[in-house]
Amino acid sequence: MSRTPGRVPALPPTLADVAEVAGVSRQTVSNAVNNPDLLRADTLQRVQEAIDSLGYSPNRAARNLRTRTSHLIGLRFAPAQEGTANALMDRFVHSLVETSSAAGYHVLLFPGDPQDPTTGYDDLLRSTAVDAFVATDTYLGNPQAAWLESRRAPFVAFGRPWDNPGAGHPWVDVDGAAGTQVATEHLLSRGHERIAWIGWRKDQVIGEDRRSGWTRTMRSHGLATTGLASRSDDTVASGREAAAVLLDEAGPTGFVCASDTLALGVMHTLADRGMVPGRDVAVVGFDDSQVAQVVPPGLTSVRQPLEEVAVEIVRALEGLLGHPPERAEGVLLAPELVVRGTS
Repeated sequence: MSRTPGRVPALPPTLADVAEVAGVSRQTVSNAVNNPDLLRADTLQRVQEAIDSLGYSPNRAARNLRTRTSHLIGLRFAPAQEGTANALMDRFVHSLVETSSAAGYHVLLFPGDPQDPTTGYDDLLRSTAVDAFVATDTYLGNPQAAWLESRRAPFVAFGRPWDNPGAGHPWVDVDGAAGTQVATEHLLSRGHERIAWIGWRKDQVIGEDRRSGWTRTMRSHGLATTGLASRSDDTVASGREAAAVLLDEAGPTGFVCASDTLALGVMHTLADRGMVPGRDVAVVGFDDSQVAQVVPPGLTSVRQPLEEVAVEIVRALEGLLGHPPERAEGVLLAPELVVRGTS
């Protein structure tokens, strides 16, 4: 079979090519890539200039075999729940990928079975495909953290160890109670005194933490909370139903909600009754979702500092993967309130 004449594609530069251009040994080039601290500054600079001029890219797979590291961080990623405005994990993953990349790591996403929070971890541990994990969904009773600790797998949790305050693993979380406190104070400053709460079921510890900020703030101002609180599933439909009951039975002038999803349900109920959010009844959500930013007239919402969360998680991971390893303390970050038309 004849071949069309043309240029033969140039082979990618090798470690030997870099060594020849820089006038050093292959071991010196290897040290420049993997252990630059071993080289003199002028030698390292000469090798780096050769790498840049040739466009040399180290063979990651071969380097992983030598160093027993992959520079991959595993993150179990579940799809957003239908019927909600919750896209928090999308924003978090984007922030984590960017921050990890700047630190020389890549994020490996893997799916999991909603019925088994540990699905997917075992295969990655057995194959040594990742160096460490970022664990999420640290709700009460989730076996994820305990499972990883039992196997001595390095990991940082996005979320506090609710059922084990003395846990030794590093974690980063956002202070939900502080967020709802700021939200409630905001409505109080606008003259509202009958402020209702719509949250999640009692077994949702994150929701109960957020509720505590509303309760504490109302009581500190000498205001009643009896009859002004509702627990529901985190769906727009549930928020809609809870708001209708509270409006009929308690007559609140403002709502603080555990999520933007529930807040959107409140807004649906107000629309059904010919009422305008922000004019007739104030509404505040939590998470500052994309929906909160575009729905008319703009939903006031508590925004979690996910970019800062990612920075702290990567910092803790670098400590765990260092030589020797360093275990970071838990970090609790404060959210902020983004005020829009509904309040």
